[in-house]
Amino acid sequence: MPYNSFNSRRPQRGGRYNTNRPQRSNSRRGSKENINPSRFIKAAKVVAESAPYEAKHTFNDFNLESGLRTNIEAKGFKIPSPIQDQSIPVGLSGRDVIGIANTGTGKTIAFAIPVLQKLMTDKTSKVIIMAPTRELAQQIEDEIRGLAKNSGLFGALLIGGTPMGPQLRDLSFKPRIILGTPGRIKDHLERGSLNISEFNMVVLDEVDRMLDMGFVDDMRTILGLLASNRQSFFFSATLDHKVNALIRDFSADPETISVKSGDTTDTVEQNVVTYSSKSQKVDKLHDLLIDTKVSKALVFDETQRSVERLSNDLIARGFSADAIHGGKSQGQRQRALNRFKASQINILVATDVAARGIDVSDITHVINFSTPQTYTDYVHRIGRAGRAGKTGYAITFIEA
Repeated sequence: MPYNSFNSRRPQRGGRYNTNRPQRSNSRRGSKENINPSRFIKAAKVVAESAPYEAKHTFNDFNLESGLRTNIEAKGFKIPSPIQDQSIPVGLSGRDVIGIANTGTGKTIAFAIPVLQKLMTDKTSKVIIMAPTRELAQQIEDEIRGLAKNSGLFGALLIGGTPMGPQLRDLSFKPRIILGTPGRIKDHLERGSLNISEFNMVVLDEVDRMLDMGFVDDMRTILGLLASNRQSFFFSATLDHKVNALIRDFSADPETISVKSGDTTDTVEQNVVTYSSKSQKVDKLHDLLIDTKVSKALVFDETQRSVERLSNDLIARGFSADAIHGGKSQGQRQRALNRFKASQINILVATDVAARGIDVSDITHVINFSTPQTYTDYVHRIGRAGRAGKTGYAITFIEA
């Protein structure tokens, strides 16, 4: 069956949640890092205004296939962001790209345009795109679908929390775009429903988070099965030794482009709230949430059960809230996230799965109702606030 746009037949939502590899970060439970409470207290930095970035290109300057150019214009894109301005020309030239940039800077467009240009002009090219969470994979899919409209390209979204049937059906069409989480992609490789030996492009988005989540072995397995002559895109917020080791082993002469401006948490005002009992803890959370400064809050708790219970408690107290955690189907998670994005609710209670998948620009407060497993998890959590140049607030509950 012909398709006018990328993956117009979306996988069905729902089904019993498959405790897939993205849940492996929970294996750290029971060995929680002892974090000094003082590390949860930090004033937001006042960032001096700098001269606005002057892009060297417009989107019209890029030599792109006409259909891709039409879709870019339809989205209203005119001036690229810094990471787009510097990465797109390198990607279009065929070089490997390492892009270092803060979350929310337009990284998806930075790799999507070179990838789609090659797919549209070289019918033998295929790409696999990996992201750390289902939510991020779906966000990338939405962007690519818009840019690939009327291209005839077809893709398969391979994520947990959805039935295998629709994914197997999509794979039977031999898609040239595979997008998903490393765990579910590896599941398909192991069952023989996916062969990536001819895929000559690969994108790893948020590499540092995938490594933090324990995907390193899956990623290495997948990268080792791709075509040896390929173009690679690695995008990350940090470039530590773990990220460097992966890139060194699976990339040829990459060009590094860094447009990161400060740490993700620099614009977040961080403080603690002390409590002495469970009832006092919930009451203090109530008092915090009724503050008029709390426009949209992401509240973290430790387990699926505690998240569900806290969400229900807040709803019973009259708050507009919902819950998101690994025990819910992908459809349930997506509906809760969509309601949060659309401000139909202003409180989302979550396990750490949300820290690595939520892209909501107007979150004002991140509240750690339970302390995180590690300080890295804490940074990922509070990085959901203070975006787009705004000051965010992070409050962590500490037992007195």
